[in-house]
Amino acid sequence: MNPGDRTEKLLWSIALPGFGQLLNGHLLKGFILIALEFIINVQSNLNVAIVSSFQFNTQLAVEQTNYQWLMFYPCIYMFAIWDAYKYATGISPPYSFLPFILAAYFGTIGVIYSSVFKVSGALLGPVWLPILGLMMGVVIGLLIKAWINSRVKT
Repeated sequence: MNPGDRTEKLLWSIALPGFGQLLNGHLLKGFILIALEFIINVQSNLNVAIVSSFQFNTQLAVEQTNYQWLMFYPCIYMFAIWDAYKYATGISPPYSFLPFILAAYFGTIGVIYSSVFKVSGALLGPVWLPILGLMMGVVIGLLIKAWINSRVKT
């Protein structure tokens, strides 16, 4: 298996959770994740909120969002990405899960505060704040992973 396989499967999972699992040959898991993606997406009105957010109508996106369902999205999304990444080559570097887990946590916190959190008076809403949370979680997870790995090797 070449090194590009891991990146390919990770990127397909970012595009749609479950695709990476299908490429890894984990068909049942892949179809379950795809079904969960569709159920959560439809029940939370995520696509409608994405359109409103991209049209800079964040307050409407907040009103359209079903937060009880959206709360599940960051964890399912990041689990699917991590799982596809982990099984792409069969070898996982130590603590490689940290960026994915912290992205899920911070993304969920972003969902929780997305209806009220403002930056310079601008409401970020149910799309942009969770995305920022995901990115922060990845960066913090990579830093912690690097720190732990440097301590273990010495």
